[in-house]
Amino acid sequence: MNISNTPSNSSTITGFILLGFPCSRHGQILLFLLFAGVYLLTLMGNGSIICAVRWDQRLHTPMYILLANFSFLEISYVTSTVPNMLANLLSDNKVISFSGCFLQFYFFFSLGSTECFFLAIMAFDRYLAICRPLRYPTLMTARLCTNLVVSCWVLGFLWFLVPIIIISQMSFCGSRIIDHFLCDPGPLLALTCTRVPVIELTSSTLSSLLLFIPFFFIMGSYALVLRAVFKVPSAAGQRKAFSTCGSHLAVVSLFYGSVMVMYVSPTSEHEAGMQKLVTLFYSAVTPLINPVIYSLRNKDMKHAMKKLLGT
Repeated sequence: MNISNTPSNSSTITGFILLGFPCSRHGQILLFLLFAGVYLLTLMGNGSIICAVRWDQRLHTPMYILLANFSFLEISYVTSTVPNMLANLLSDNKVISFSGCFLQFYFFFSLGSTECFFLAIMAFDRYLAICRPLRYPTLMTARLCTNLVVSCWVLGFLWFLVPIIIISQMSFCGSRIIDHFLCDPGPLLALTCTRVPVIELTSSTLSSLLLFIPFFFIMGSYALVLRAVFKVPSAAGQRKAFSTCGSHLAVVSLFYGSVMVMYVSPTSEHEAGMQKLVTLFYSAVTPLINPVIYSLRNKDMKHAMKKLLGT
């Protein structure tokens, strides 16, 4: 869709116009089919992990319980954006209501924050399992695992709550056109009638803390893991440890590598096209890849998947 095809009288719009991916009608139908396929495969892949952990008694351990919760988180994360994006591709006016926009804003960022915390506790679990193997069953108890999971969800949904509420109360001027496929803080803050440097600084600070504190915690955990692995005398033991941690490190690299580009400075002027591509990668592509990474690099998970599929 060309910008000229969007409604010109923005005063009659009771929300924002998400431009999404401007192209011909035929192109938007092709994008719809592509993203719908990605979404369905993401639901199937992550849902399979949840079912495998639920039904295979051997996977009732903290590592796989955390993985099942992470898969549920990925399903929630992709669902916060993709269904609306699919509807937008088939829509003529591309309008999202104010309440719908800020609800999407809140859930997208809350689930993204929860993912940062989840990746950190998954690294902590691997640190305990490899560096404290004898004490691992007494340290990573079911109660501690549950507390860590609940803490991730609570912290994630509280982290950006106040800034999002404040931004939602601000006045917006101009066309109310957002050149994105979701309600993102950068384009939203650019549409406010008056700039509020305090809000921009707060958002940037919270984003930086959210990204770097878990990231350095993860890197510190794996530095200790690597030191312990290199002390393992047998090559087989080293390969097993690397196999266990490799999948998680791959997921961390995919997620943090793309997110850090965007949200350390949420109001910086990124190219709109690059914003969309990077956001699309970590919000839709990464949740699709994660089940493949975890399944291919883990023998227990591969066995549970085969059992689940009856092969």
